[in-house]
Amino acid sequence: MTSVLSSRGLAAGYSGQPVVHDIDIECRPGEVVCLLGPNGAGKTTTLLALSGELPPLAGEVFLDGRKTTAALHVRVRRGLGFVTEERSVFRGLSARDNLRAGGVSSNEAVQLFPELERVLDTPGGLLSGGEQQMLTLARALLRRPRVLLADELSLGLAPMVVDRLLQAVRKAADDGAMGALIVEQHARKALRYADRVYVMGRGRIVAALTADEARSELSTIESAYLAAGAPAPGADPSR
Repeated sequence: MTSVLSSRGLAAGYSGQPVVHDIDIECRPGEVVCLLGPNGAGKTTTLLALSGELPPLAGEVFLDGRKTTAALHVRVRRGLGFVTEERSVFRGLSARDNLRAGGVSSNEAVQLFPELERVLDTPGGLLSGGEQQMLTLARALLRRPRVLLADELSLGLAPMVVDRLLQAVRKAADDGAMGALIVEQHARKALRYADRVYVMGRGRIVAALTADEARSELSTIESAYLAAGAPAPGADPSR
């Protein structure tokens, strides 16, 4: 099965200095892939490079099996969805107009997230954090992307809201054969919805596991890689 998104030997960074190195990632239709790692591991940089927002310093990115060097807006037209960690709402527009601006039906958005119905006429800037994230995710999912990149959907949100967001991503993957690559800070919760997992440490992929494997080894993964200041791959953890 052809991957909807993949990379080979990807390196990316800022001002010519690489932050991530030799990133090999694959996301296939219908699966949710979780990218885990401590703060500073390079997860957001990886998503930016995969999306076309950040030009790679080395390596290749493939969209639906074809190599691409296109900018983000071109990849979006080709079926990429990208939800950044900043909630992308127009603060002065109502929730309804935010959806309209994204070419999305408010009726479909309410079917996806019934919580939005009562706030459709509320300005985006007055919505709660959870409502803003539901609005942002609805706008992305209802454009029926081939692949969704999502960076920290759960940031600052209550556990119940996080479940609603991740359930929506899981359902879109199951129903529409969308692939999803998500960065999540709550590893245990994310693994309830993921099929596979990549673990990053200091700019590199240090483990590639099925979700079942990751769940069975989560305590080890958390202590070895997800804690702040985790050792670099191959480093002596005692030092």
